[in-house]
Amino acid sequence: MDVAHLQVYCLAKPGAWPDNPWEHDYPVIKVGPEERGKIFAFLGSEGVGVKSGRSREVADEWLHRFPGDATVMAYIGRSGWNTLAFGGAIPDEDLLDAVDESYRLVVEGLPRKLRPEGWEG
Repeated sequence: MDVAHLQVYCLAKPGAWPDNPWEHDYPVIKVGPEERGKIFAFLGSEGVGVKSGRSREVADEWLHRFPGDATVMAYIGRSGWNTLAFGGAIPDEDLLDAVDESYRLVVEGLPRKLRPEGWEG
């Protein structure tokens, strides 16, 4: 898995769009209307930041399954966000599943009228 492949995967989701609010090398991927869009994937050259659960306890399952390759995300980790590394112990299919789950959790958190058409709910 690499960042280019994951970016294409993320952007194929209904209502997904790239944003670069902090001028990083890679965009964050959001869903929802521009002014109210919410991030569901923080792309980076070494991995991806995703919402791994509604609570820290649920998100910690990733840390137990993949010690060293799954870490609590800085600043927002207490809200269930993890960083998952590319090219380590985490299989590509699990990375894609993690993005799918992050997307689902973020879209479900949007008001119904802001959820994109065609998302699986």
